[in-house]
Amino acid sequence: MDHDHDTPDSTYAERQARRAALAPGAAVGITEDMVRDVVHSFYGRIRADALLGPIFNRVIGDNWDQHLAKMCDFWSSVLLMTGRYEGRPMPAHIKIEVAPPANENQGFGPGLDAAHFDHWLTLFRQTVAERCPPEAAALFEDRAQRIAQSLLMGIRFSRGETPDWLGPAKSAPAAG
Repeated sequence: MDHDHDTPDSTYAERQARRAALAPGAAVGITEDMVRDVVHSFYGRIRADALLGPIFNRVIGDNWDQHLAKMCDFWSSVLLMTGRYEGRPMPAHIKIEVAPPANENQGFGPGLDAAHFDHWLTLFRQTVAERCPPEAAALFEDRAQRIAQSLLMGIRFSRGETPDWLGPAKSAPAAG
């Protein structure tokens, strides 16, 4: 029998052990404690940030403990393949509205944009550089970059925006 794959007879512990062995984070020394440290440090930085703090604090409100636990599960699932995260990040990010600049007297704007994600990534990079060994920091950064790109693309698509590389949107099928 092939012991490298899950079978109907696999126990939960056996499946978890195989996932842990294959997890990208395991190869560079990422642990649950490191994930927790990065998440809590990063979101401490976010909460104090002039650009992102007000957005996160408004959206999360008094539910920071729940949010931090969910983010620990998310990063544990991404880097350690624990499968603990249960959520749908795209709809949650699409519905976020952003307050306009202080000099404008309007309601909330259309939502997150590239500047928000770029700043988020800057703060994330600073956090992992301070909290992790270089190989672990690089893996965290790589996954954060991919996640930010994916979320930004999904948000733009939800607004009807298409990336330049797709070319102009067409409303009628091509003749042919």
